[in-house]
Amino acid sequence: MEFCVEDSTDVHVLIEDHRIVFSCKNADGVELYNEIEFYAKVNSKDSQDKRSSRSITCFVRKWKEKVAWPRLTKEDIKPVWLSVDFDNWRDWEGDEEMELAHVEHYAELLKKVSTKRPPPAMDDLDFTTTVV
Repeated sequence: MEFCVEDSTDVHVLIEDHRIVFSCKNADGVELYNEIEFYAKVNSKDSQDKRSSRSITCFVRKWKEKVAWPRLTKEDIKPVWLSVDFDNWRDWEGDEEMELAHVEHYAELLKKVSTKRPPPAMDDLDFTTTVV
């Protein structure tokens, strides 16, 4: 998840098993605070945050990695300030099928390349050359 706050100062990120607490000051000195209760348990020991001049990005690893969540928050209502970054969207349900399709495609390509065929006949080539 990403908190978009340009030129942030006094950044504090606390990632716990069931929530994240975020606070900082923006460029105007306004204090920002946010606390999010996660839908399910996360691995707080394997989660981290990274700060840039434009935002604070939090990498939160789910406790059960291959289980899709219907939403990020515990509450059924989505906060108005929360949105999905579709550039980083990952559809867990279709991943295995997509990977299998890629493997089958590459296997077909390898089979075509490794199949020995007779060399092409070159009797239709014109060997006349003109030197200028």
